[in-house]
Amino acid sequence: MLPQLAIAVMASVIAITLHEAAHGYAALSLGDPTAKWMGRISLNPIRHVDPVGTLLVPGILLVSQLLATGRVDVMFGWAKPVPVDVRNFANPRVGMMWVAIAGPAMNFVLAFIAALLIHPASWLEGSLSADSMALVYRFLALSILANLVLGLFNLFPIPPLDGGRIMVGLLPMRAAMAYARLEPAGLFIVLGVLFLLPALIPAFQPMDVFLREIIRPAFDFTLRAAGVNP
Repeated sequence: MLPQLAIAVMASVIAITLHEAAHGYAALSLGDPTAKWMGRISLNPIRHVDPVGTLLVPGILLVSQLLATGRVDVMFGWAKPVPVDVRNFANPRVGMMWVAIAGPAMNFVLAFIAALLIHPASWLEGSLSADSMALVYRFLALSILANLVLGLFNLFPIPPLDGGRIMVGLLPMRAAMAYARLEPAGLFIVLGVLFLLPALIPAFQPMDVFLREIIRPAFDFTLRAAGVNP
């Protein structure tokens, strides 16, 4: 149980850390050094921890679900937002759109790399015990899963998710300004859809649909793209 939990946490931490660092690198490449000055272009996961979003909310969800049902059905959280000063971009809306795209793009690259690593991992068979090999494959599978979940979930077009900021960059100016005003309520919209509505309407389970209809096909596609039979 402990090794399984450890590799799950490790896969998630790598996915989140590089997602956030990618935002910072993208902003820097477009002319905004704010994230660099504040130490957020970093592979140190501690620099991206948000006390509420990274620790408190996931912790409460974990404990409450284990106490209530003995299993974990849904987890949700967020890292500390990467600081961006859009005034440093030649085109603030388009610049912010590319910064937003960088996070999910990094996750998709990481998912593909994890799938590719299944090939050299197979070379270790016979050198490692069956239990050790199972952990290696489990870590790679969880890495693919964590990156796909993080990348695809963030593409939902709800500010402050990356997809919402991409929409602001794509919409005409007047519509973009109106859409951007959703951001203060965006987190509550996401929490309401994920937790409140399923509690009120048991038949409404958006995370089940997300995992079944989006993540599972994406997982299989990633394996096939890497030359691995699902």
